[in-house]
Amino acid sequence: MIYGPTLLFALGEGAVIPLIPVIANRLGADVAVAALVAAALVVGQLCGNIPAGWAVARFGERLTMGTAGIVILGGLTAVVFAQSLAFFAAAVFLIGFCAASFALARHSFMTTRVPLHFRARALSLLGGTFRLGMFVGPFISAALLAVFGDETASIVFFAVCQVATILLVFFGPDPEKAVPVGGPAGRGDGDSREAEDTGEPVTGAIPTVERVGVFRTMWRFRGVLARLGLAAASLSAVRSARQVVLPLWGVSLGLDAGTIAVVVGVSGAIDFALFYASGQVMDRFGRLWAALPAMILMGAGFLALSFTHDLGSAAMWYAMFAAVLGVGNGLSSGILLTLGADIAPANEPAAFLGSWRTLTDAGGAVAPLIVSALTAVASLSIGVGAMGLVAVLGAVGFVRWVPRYVPRAR
Repeated sequence: MIYGPTLLFALGEGAVIPLIPVIANRLGADVAVAALVAAALVVGQLCGNIPAGWAVARFGERLTMGTAGIVILGGLTAVVFAQSLAFFAAAVFLIGFCAASFALARHSFMTTRVPLHFRARALSLLGGTFRLGMFVGPFISAALLAVFGDETASIVFFAVCQVATILLVFFGPDPEKAVPVGGPAGRGDGDSREAEDTGEPVTGAIPTVERVGVFRTMWRFRGVLARLGLAAASLSAVRSARQVVLPLWGVSLGLDAGTIAVVVGVSGAIDFALFYASGQVMDRFGRLWAALPAMILMGAGFLALSFTHDLGSAAMWYAMFAAVLGVGNGLSSGILLTLGADIAPANEPAAFLGSWRTLTDAGGAVAPLIVSALTAVASLSIGVGAMGLVAVLGAVGFVRWVPRYVPRAR
């Protein structure tokens, strides 16, 4: 009941995401417009984080997830019958908007009920469940296309996953009732907070979301969001840049599609293999021991890669640094989820997590635009090197702010 809905949603979404540019192209979009339509999914999720935080705080995780699943079914129906590019893009945006509810509801559940001493492992497993779905989903889509020869089969598969998710959420055991807030599986450390956590003096208990609201919660925690939140956004930016840079770098070297796919696939496999190790490191040694190596590895990988484009062995360096980026990204698995849970208000974290996820998702959305703009103005090497500098600055931010804001398990 905790990981099942996430896996089902990720499987369906992973099967459909590769087909969004294909369907957009069939509806008349060129390459640039098709990329923009594909980005509507990320933009929708970015815009849906704060409303999802309000909904989870107001109506609970179960009702929010079930309602979001029903709305996604409507969005998938619109995708199947879309006859115009604008209508199709709106449907993709709606799916992304509702996808935020799934991620935030489970994030909120883990924050209030998982003890601090194994929280990172639980959240890394949650992130790994999503990565598994996104990794396997495209292969399921490829198999369905081979059998039926139509993108509709993959969309129907997503719809079937959504129906199963809705049934599981509404009719399965309710984790919210099975594990009460503050019970044996509560935060586990007393969750003492100092005034510096929010940038303001704190007297007494931390207010609940119902008392202060979403935007007042954002204002109350503006200090940690502006400091540790920006460091987390830099990590999200570097992760997102990796997904864009690796294929582009292979194309710029003149490699064929098969070689690029193998390099990117190996990097992704390394990334997936390390997701649980990240949680182990964070729980055993502290959050900084996973965040800092991840940022240093990815920063060094991007910076070093930016100097290899014109070398005679550029393809070899490309494959090696793609693996380095995969290791760094794998070590960062679950960090953003864990840090958000660590610093969220103890009783009702949903509103804060909506703000936290909006900030981190914004970092991921901006990174490809930075790489694209610097490539257009200067070169791809400059764009890649800039992301390396972002990683270095993010590492400095983590060193400065994680010890200040993040509690340690006793």
